[in-house]
Amino acid sequence: MANDQRLHSLLQRFETRDRTALARLITLVENRAPEVGALMELIYPKTGNAHIVGITGPPGAGKSTLVNRLIARYRAAGKRVAVLAIDPSSPFSGGAVLGDRVRMTDHYRDSGVYIRSLSTRGSHGGLSRAAREIVKLLDAFGNDLIIVETVGVGQTELSVMDLAHTTIVVMVPEGGDGIQVMKAGLNEIADIFVVNKADREGADRLKAELEMGVHLRQAAGWNAPVMLTQAVADSGIEALVAAIGKHRDYLSQHPDPAREREQRAREFIQVLAAELEERSTRALGNGGGLIGEVREGRLNPYSAVRRLIADRAALARLLSDNAED
Repeated sequence: MANDQRLHSLLQRFETRDRTALARLITLVENRAPEVGALMELIYPKTGNAHIVGITGPPGAGKSTLVNRLIARYRAAGKRVAVLAIDPSSPFSGGAVLGDRVRMTDHYRDSGVYIRSLSTRGSHGGLSRAAREIVKLLDAFGNDLIIVETVGVGQTELSVMDLAHTTIVVMVPEGGDGIQVMKAGLNEIADIFVVNKADREGADRLKAELEMGVHLRQAAGWNAPVMLTQAVADSGIEALVAAIGKHRDYLSQHPDPAREREQRAREFIQVLAAELEERSTRALGNGGGLIGEVREGRLNPYSAVRRLIADRAALARLLSDNAED
């Protein structure tokens, strides 16, 4: 009952764009509080209005400086902007040198900008779910643009990028050739390529290689442009904002109902699997009974699962909202 009252109070404040309430709801999501399911069910109808931009690429590519410049452009246009940073070294998550923190000060004081970091420590497969739910909270809060910044191109990062409407892959001239980029799978997820630090040697060559890769990939419709930027010098940012706008327009003019249906079905399966995992952990995590036999090696996991599924009463208790009691 106390949890229900707390959630109701936070949601009331959330509706008035109370940033403290938003922060506390995000913390509930990060900590996997039992009321997260009810929270997401309530805010889901209010989502779907923000444009989500994913920015990924190797460490040192200048993604955070690029994000900083994008925030300034969108705020100048009167847009409300949120940033979810999943890069532990990002200035947004507190891992920057003092100069980077100073550059962020204006954005932190701006009520039209909300910046939040998401720790990767101990998240494993739950990272993409937490990111998805936080993005939905930021969307329901009334932001026009949500930027998800992450580092690397592993499976976790690729799944996080699946949240985005527009995915930007940031590279630097010394970061390796364009062919290696294609092999890493970035060619398939990128809607826009950015060659940052374009004043350095090799920028034009990398741009040409990326453009060749885009030309060779079999994709009808949108062809990912390759932009040259110097984020530190605030160069090329206007063209990048224009490219993001063009991609958003393209998506609105070329809806893909089959893809949208598949995304909704995939999200349902992911949410169901995660909910079952959380309930199982709460119900079985005390160490006794079935999981105790597995821990002691008296029963293998496959036999244990078969026994649980065959025991309808035990399965019903596992699925119960009170399974943790």
